[in-house]
Amino acid sequence: MNTHRAAGPSEPDEGEDAWRRARRTPASRPRGPSRREVLDAERVRAGKPPRERRPPSKFRPLAHRPKPDDPPLTPVQAAGYLVREVFLVMSIALVLSLIIKTYLMQAFFIPSSSMEDTLQIGDRVLVSKLTPGPFSLQRGDIVVFEDPGGWLPPAPAKEARSPAVEKVHGALMFVGLMPSDADNHLIKRLIGLPGDRVVCCDDQGRITVNGVPVDEPYIKPGAAPSEEKFEVTVPQGHVWVLGDNRGDSADSRYHRDNADGGVPMGNLVGVSFARVWPLGRMGLLTNPSSVFEKVGQP
Repeated sequence: MNTHRAAGPSEPDEGEDAWRRARRTPASRPRGPSRREVLDAERVRAGKPPRERRPPSKFRPLAHRPKPDDPPLTPVQAAGYLVREVFLVMSIALVLSLIIKTYLMQAFFIPSSSMEDTLQIGDRVLVSKLTPGPFSLQRGDIVVFEDPGGWLPPAPAKEARSPAVEKVHGALMFVGLMPSDADNHLIKRLIGLPGDRVVCCDDQGRITVNGVPVDEPYIKPGAAPSEEKFEVTVPQGHVWVLGDNRGDSADSRYHRDNADGGVPMGNLVGVSFARVWPLGRMGLLTNPSSVFEKVGQP
């Protein structure tokens, strides 16, 4: 005997109806009064008329970010959005660049041959401003510093440029988007820390630091560690620096009339850690720590 029921209209399923009620869309669910309605009700209770309701406008202020259901933009509004976004991105980039240049790092242009072959004329280097500061100076660091006074010869006359170009160039250098032209800065290698005794030279022509001779692989090939004899104790609050191209570097050896050739710590800008231009010479400038690893405290 066939027990299947005849086909007919399906009976409602209470369980299915409950599931559908639970799955109602937010738009179909009852909601409470909006904030505007609450404020209007408070105004009425206070004896004031409700706020005037303005009809929605098809135009939007330029500060309004478009939404999917907004009407199409007019050409003027589209241009306004583009200008605003470009201005916002450029402003953020300038502020970030200024912060990085002021507190973290700065680019410098190498104008002389005093650091050959490590650095060539025209190289661009990045200088970390976290040293000295959160990080300590180390012998062998390549440091950039402001002229302590009388180290640099008078600057040669620059090629004449229009005042507008000069202002733009200065502004870009100020915010860090262009490397500093190093008009008042020098770059040398740190040899002596405060209190160190630096002497030239031992029987093999090597410089000694605190009585320990050092072999310096970074010196330009063919150049002697120093052709100038010296014996100095680095004053407190100063560092003693030499160029890698010892035969063509007016460094601490030739400015001993002031602090025995020491550079005040306050004049240090930071430590150079990377060469970023030209592309073929791009790379890190690491500290040759092994050169000074046997040098003890003074």
